Amino acid sequence: MRYRPHRIAARALILHEDRLLLVNAYGGGRSDLWCAPGGGLHPGQSIPDNLAREVMEETGLSVAIHAPAMVNEFHDPDTGFHQIDLFFHATITGGALDPRRIDPEGIVTDRHFFSRDDLSSGRIRFKPDSLPAAAWGTAALYDPLERIVP
Repeated sequence: MRYRPHRIAARALILHEDRLLLVNAYGGGRSDLWCAPGGGLHPGQSIPDNLAREVMEETGLSVAIHAPAMVNEFHDPDTGFHQIDLFFHATITGGALDPRRIDPEGIVTDRHFFSRDDLSSGRIRFKPDSLPAAAWGTAALYDPLERIVP
């Protein structure tokens, strides 16, 4: 298998009224899988700035990014795709969910808040499996992006 560089993405764990915001994981209704909003990192932009941009694109919500909650990675052994997801707690600072919102990348077409019971019922398919524990758990430390001395 040919080597493929790891993809690094950031995802937001947004709790509102004790419900977790999730978005559809694939565009065009190809799957019933849900995940936390977020996406790939752009070089030269801090992780929190990348994540706030991704959340705005996918949900229309402005958010404040807080402490990291989880590092998760997954890969596809058939293609060699390997992604590292950095999950951060976040809070809504503005905006509202609009079902008519169009994600500029055309992936996210649905967004919904789910309760812990929703996620533990088995009726909702989501990834990663540890998502509820991360969302309702405690956080780790994070050292924000610093510019290298010129």
